[in-house]
Amino acid sequence: MTVESVKPAGLQVPELREPPLAGGGVPLLGHGWKLVRDPLAFMSRLRDHGDVVRLKLGPKTVYAVTAPALTGALALSPDYKIDGPLWESLEGLLGKEGVATANGPTHRRQRRTIQPAFRLDAIPAYGPIMEEEAHALTERWQPGETVECTSESFRVAVRIAARCLLRGDFMDERAERLCVALATVFRGMYRRMVVPLGPLYRLPFPANREFNRALADLHLLVDEIVAERRASGQRPDDLLTALLEAKDENGDPIGEQEIHDQVVAILTPGSETVASTIMWLLQVLAEHPEHADKVRAEVESVTGGRPVGFEDVRKLTHTNNVVVEAMRLRPAVWILTRRAVTDTELGGYRIPAGADIVYSPYAIQRDARSYAHNLEFDPDRWLPERVKDVPKHAMSPFSVGNRKCPSDHFSMAQLSLITAAVATKYRFEQVTGSNDTTRVGITLRPHKLLLRPLER
Repeated sequence: MTVESVKPAGLQVPELREPPLAGGGVPLLGHGWKLVRDPLAFMSRLRDHGDVVRLKLGPKTVYAVTAPALTGALALSPDYKIDGPLWESLEGLLGKEGVATANGPTHRRQRRTIQPAFRLDAIPAYGPIMEEEAHALTERWQPGETVECTSESFRVAVRIAARCLLRGDFMDERAERLCVALATVFRGMYRRMVVPLGPLYRLPFPANREFNRALADLHLLVDEIVAERRASGQRPDDLLTALLEAKDENGDPIGEQEIHDQVVAILTPGSETVASTIMWLLQVLAEHPEHADKVRAEVESVTGGRPVGFEDVRKLTHTNNVVVEAMRLRPAVWILTRRAVTDTELGGYRIPAGADIVYSPYAIQRDARSYAHNLEFDPDRWLPERVKDVPKHAMSPFSVGNRKCPSDHFSMAQLSLITAAVATKYRFEQVTGSNDTTRVGITLRPHKLLLRPLER
């Protein structure tokens, strides 16, 4: 919706306004200092200053969008593309040729390649693997022994993704590598996004060396997966085969770099976000035993005492609502950016071509203007009779429009199944040394969640 396109014939269009500048900036760093020190609180307070607010990140002006209706318009408008500080910081991980960062015709072609693997009617084929991994997770744990939730959550997320989409074996060791590397990479990428110091990040400081080692190991992991498939000569009906056989706009095989970037986009952001959500779900089960008990009772009423299976997931209303409410309060992806491709407007404010726009699902999903008792964990707010009170776009955990996550049904199925399996077998308590406060990087997760499972 460009400025020109919204002018009705013969009518006077009000002059567009300049968004207000947020207070609290400091010389050189601007608001980047606040985004490093306490980013969640900073983003959550911005709506008090307006629906669109200007920020300074170093020398750059960035526009923060704070109202759910405008974030929906932003995601759906062709006037904005995937770009900006977040995506620039992620290019070192995701590359420029994967579905996560591509735009235009290339993105549409890539979506067509991967979409069949995530169709609603394709998800049941993954059910047996999801069941096996969910129950294997509970079998690995021993009552009374401490569970390190970060590594366990990554292990199950990576194994499900690899076994369902890449048909990968021997993923335990790789899951551990992915867990360690992603924690370092996503933390470093967040710093590079909010404090853009450019050449300083190339200096041989210990933090920079650690970041570079972790990033290199992630790309080596992907190269190993692709090389093993090629060497095997096998062509199973999975997403990796679809990528190896995909054609570009000219009918030629897609390049090696695009294959690499697509596998990175499948394995890393998906594993990071799903694993982070699993960690928060485990924290919820420990902090809210009353809801853990309701999940267990619901599962037993549906299954009659047999192990919960994939076919039960759609019947587990409260369990699914626990997952959604956990994603509302603790979204793995808490900050997103776009870039304006033309002079345009948003909420009556002028947005110049080339401007970077940032918004926070975390802030929007916790806003008291959208949710009664906004900071309370209340899964029942997603019951049919109450969900109608939630404003449109105030809850979009998988985004909307042509950038909607293609794996939304896939992710929800595994999250609900894992929650049902662990809550049915165990109740949880945090142990000495556990720290469930929020660690902020590109994604959100607990700092160090340590739980003791107790058999029911």
